[in-house]
Amino acid sequence: MAKSESWQLFIRNERHNHKVVVYNHGHAQAARLTEEQLQQTKQFRKSHVPPRNILRFPREQDVGCAVSAQKIYNLVAKIKRNRMQGRNTVEEVLCLSAQKGYSVFHRNREESNVLSYIVVAHPSSIAIIRTWPYVLIMDTTYKTNK
Repeated sequence: MAKSESWQLFIRNERHNHKVVVYNHGHAQAARLTEEQLQQTKQFRKSHVPPRNILRFPREQDVGCAVSAQKIYNLVAKIKRNRMQGRNTVEEVLCLSAQKGYSVFHRNREESNVLSYIVVAHPSSIAIIRTWPYVLIMDTTYKTNK
């Protein structure tokens, strides 16, 4: 028996007073991916499989797997951060465009050095424009509200 000025603690039975947990969801140890599942997730991400579909594979392999969707989304975000190597999104677009041989045209505002516009074009598109320069149609809308 432990005693204090304001409370007392009596231990009647030193064993657990509840049954073993049947569902492990939410427990950190049970929600971990094995090394094989981790490598498989990285491979799926390289193949551009969406995270919601990646979650199915560990659960199909191991029936008792308690990996949550948030765990997969966090892993995908970590893979992306590692791939970007500290670059922001615009810097990543410019870097990948240069690696893949795309033509990149961009302009910054002189007073604030803020990106004003960016145009990324595939080399074959540039060749087509040089062959037929008379008509050029560009769709510059993105996620517009109707």
